[in-house]
Amino acid sequence: MMDAALLKLLQAVDTPTVCNAIEVVEGKRGFDRFTRGTMLCSAPAAGAIVGYARTARIAALAPPSEPADVIRARRMAYYAHMATGPRPAIAVVEDMDGPNAIGAYWGEINTTVHKGFGLSGALTNGVMRDLGDLPDGFPVIAGSIGPSHGFVHVREIATTVNIFRLSIADGDLVHADRHGALVIPAGYAAALAGAIAKLLDTEKIVLSAARAEGFDFAAFEAAWTAFEAART
Repeated sequence: MMDAALLKLLQAVDTPTVCNAIEVVEGKRGFDRFTRGTMLCSAPAAGAIVGYARTARIAALAPPSEPADVIRARRMAYYAHMATGPRPAIAVVEDMDGPNAIGAYWGEINTTVHKGFGLSGALTNGVMRDLGDLPDGFPVIAGSIGPSHGFVHVREIATTVNIFRLSIADGDLVHADRHGALVIPAGYAAALAGAIAKLLDTEKIVLSAARAEGFDFAAFEAAWTAFEAART
């Protein structure tokens, strides 16, 4: 479990920073456990959401083929799963309809319920709606925006999901913001604070030089040489 200081740090930095910091931990380029493609955020200024994934899969294009009592029981089991488990946590829900998704599962009611359960936000390849009415402090990072819930129903709970080509297992530690999401590999969390500090210090070598009065190519060349010597 994360301590409070690390959680606060991870919430304060964006997902690209964490992506780069993981490469500092690994000591090489090539970390690839992140989403591909452009995602939408309901609250771009809210900052990052960080937590352990509570996963599920839904569908909405067609009515469910199973009996109503089976669908209802699974829905209640879904909410029980979301209401329990380690915190901080994020709802990570794959829409099995993929690029054809039309069911806006993430609207005012559902987001308010999940926030009430103590979740920090939601990550989905599916649809969100009710923008402007979603609760503060519960960002939704989604694949699209739409008006209808379609025939949305829960299909699987606590299963491995795929969000924009990122595989996420139930319990994975996720960092997400308006840039997309990534999975922090097991065992890396303790090293991230130092890696983030090193990364930010390294970036300052170029940024400080570029923002200084009289910056020119010679100043850039000197700063970049120092930057390359310090970076991963």
